[in-house]
Amino acid sequence: MNGSAAELGALRVYPTADGSFSLHSDHFGEAFHNSAGALNEAEAKFVQPAELQRFSGGTQLRILDVCVGLGYNTAAVLEDLPTTGPKLQWWGLELDRRPLEQALEQSNFQSLWSAPVLARLKAIRDYGSWQEPSSQGIQLWGDARSMLQEIPEPVRFDLVLLDAFSPQRCPELWSEEFLGALAQRLAPQGRLLTYSRSAAVRASLKRAGLSLYSLLPAPGERVGWSSGTLATPVDSGCPPNGPGWRPLSAMEWEHLQTRAAVPFRDPQGNATAEDILERRRLEQEHCVYEPTNSWQRRWRRDTPS
Repeated sequence: MNGSAAELGALRVYPTADGSFSLHSDHFGEAFHNSAGALNEAEAKFVQPAELQRFSGGTQLRILDVCVGLGYNTAAVLEDLPTTGPKLQWWGLELDRRPLEQALEQSNFQSLWSAPVLARLKAIRDYGSWQEPSSQGIQLWGDARSMLQEIPEPVRFDLVLLDAFSPQRCPELWSEEFLGALAQRLAPQGRLLTYSRSAAVRASLKRAGLSLYSLLPAPGERVGWSSGTLATPVDSGCPPNGPGWRPLSAMEWEHLQTRAAVPFRDPQGNATAEDILERRRLEQEHCVYEPTNSWQRRWRRDTPS
């Protein structure tokens, strides 16, 4: 995860149910992963719906990890690549070096990964890059909004792993503008994957020309009305159902017609969280969308217990 322009504050160890190591950011008042487990979350929300078997036999795979954090998402993806793997180009965006540094100090974290994957994580930590005959990684440290612009414009990503702190805590990385910029960087069959089920995020991705799908819960995760989002170009050929995802339900589509769908706006790409949240609050006050609590009550009433 990435804190945008603010430091992540003190970081405290956060145990998860699957035994994997995680951290809690005092600045954001949130953990980096849900309590079901850091590894479970990485595999369910990012690896499985990526369908990495699509990339084999020397094909090209370009990955953007937005908010590298402890490195779980990238490491889990790297571990699951086909044996006759693709030519890999990886970019990571992250503000704070400490989460990855602290993760790599933990023996139980190191034990999760093969030697080649662990070597790449250490190279990110120590050098900000790795270089191999068919694999290259480049880590960009700083505010993800500006660091994204450092990646050559022609690059189009097959996978975007978006794992920032929640929109209410880190709206800078869920703005209409930032999400639109990520959407523009997707390859024709690219997939953006995120744990977020936010109506504001989904509505912004939809306006950016992407089709939306709902991710299935991770093992051990409390089953709710929604568990995350897969977004892909409309003509990408992505099937409505797949490993780890399903179509949005009627409830989820109606969520996009409520005040919760008012976007986070950051026109210049440098606003503070406070300014973005206040701008959205004022827009919500004057919009004609259904109040979100009315949507909640309606679906609670109509859903059999």
